[in-house]
Amino acid sequence: MKRIIILLCILSVIVNFDISGQSLTDPDPPNILCIMVDDLGYGDLSIQGAADMQTPNIDALANQGLIFTHFYANSTVCSPSRAALLTGRYPDMVGVPGVIRQDSQNSWGNLADSALFISEVLNTRGYHTAMIGKWHLGLKSPDIPNEKGFDLFKGFLGDMMDDYWTHRRGGINWMRHNKKEIDPEGHATEIFTEWTLEYLNERTKEDDPFFLYLAYNAPHFPIQPPREWLDKVIARQSNISEERAKNVAFIEHLDFNIGRIMHCLKETGFDDNTLVVFTSDNGGALRYAQSNGKLRGGKQDMFEGGIRVPAFFYWKNKIKPATKTHNFAMLMDLFPTFCEVAGINKPESINGTSILHTLLGKEQKTDNRYVFWVRREGGKYGGQAYYAARYQNFKILQNTPYEPIQLFNMENDEYEEDPINPSEIEIFQQIRFQLQEHIRKSGVTPWQ
Repeated sequence: MKRIIILLCILSVIVNFDISGQSLTDPDPPNILCIMVDDLGYGDLSIQGAADMQTPNIDALANQGLIFTHFYANSTVCSPSRAALLTGRYPDMVGVPGVIRQDSQNSWGNLADSALFISEVLNTRGYHTAMIGKWHLGLKSPDIPNEKGFDLFKGFLGDMMDDYWTHRRGGINWMRHNKKEIDPEGHATEIFTEWTLEYLNERTKEDDPFFLYLAYNAPHFPIQPPREWLDKVIARQSNISEERAKNVAFIEHLDFNIGRIMHCLKETGFDDNTLVVFTSDNGGALRYAQSNGKLRGGKQDMFEGGIRVPAFFYWKNKIKPATKTHNFAMLMDLFPTFCEVAGINKPESINGTSILHTLLGKEQKTDNRYVFWVRREGGKYGGQAYYAARYQNFKILQNTPYEPIQLFNMENDEYEEDPINPSEIEIFQQIRFQLQEHIRKSGVTPWQ
């Protein structure tokens, strides 16, 4: 009888703990705030080397936690990256290889009905889940936030806004409070911030943890900072071009509003137990005077400038301040990371890898896997997909479906200046084969 009791105790411990040692029945799981900005270049923050810019609030967030130097979006454009973050899967595995648009003849994705969202998983752990800001994964049922596990949605269903004050796309108002059309006044960055502050203050009345996915449209073009912010930049830098000044002001305005949110976390006491993630959906658009630092290329490119993005993680008393990691990670890794943080075993179907060990300063190897990037698009791309793939230091890529695949050794050539002759590197054929297998498997999922 004594042996049976001991065995039952052991089984109880096994059932209630995951492999990280975190209790799955922890009575106080952390809140999670994931901030996604749009088209923020790798070199467009002062902490990332932008000498013409002042971003003290985002810099502080980064300095108080962990900076990733090699964090990647899952695509060179919006919809696929967002799908990867929220489902933990490669975007073409969930029907989103390209940008979803309201024009059906120029839309290159359709979210798979089977796609499981992190919001749905966190619901099972008792989280209140909210999404504020840009959705960009579908315009009608069943591909809207409230039908993908979000208890609250206040934001913009569409892709880019034609104007940050009128919030229209092609004359259509995609602003919603849950499923109800709304028409708020003001600059979109400030509106999304106000809604976030309201949400955080409302959550102080509740005991359950929250997951808040805050997705700003900024600094995606059109580059529209409030006039007073632009005037401030021009007064400070008389020799700056108007195009660049607008970008600087736009991002500084965004930084100010993120500072308001971080201040609210402290005021409400949520700062004591909230994991905060800050990142971008792809690199900066070079034609709009955005900067990716020394990285080659920009938005729409499979070069580093198109897919390597700023990424900062803050978690008081859990993540060591003023730390940096060179570990490889991607947007799709956030899903399993959030699962582990919340004490939930990740679903078997997802492609991402939890990076919680890295966040907590523990040794973790994250580049011992084949990873892939995809984008399908019309126009000059002809409706075809183009790809990149990587294993450890070796990366293959193409920037249109019509050009030959190039091979780079990222350890020796971080800025992708000297492609290698594929015949000289045995790993080239292995990476190509793995990419071929990925394409074959993703072909099962319809995207129209």
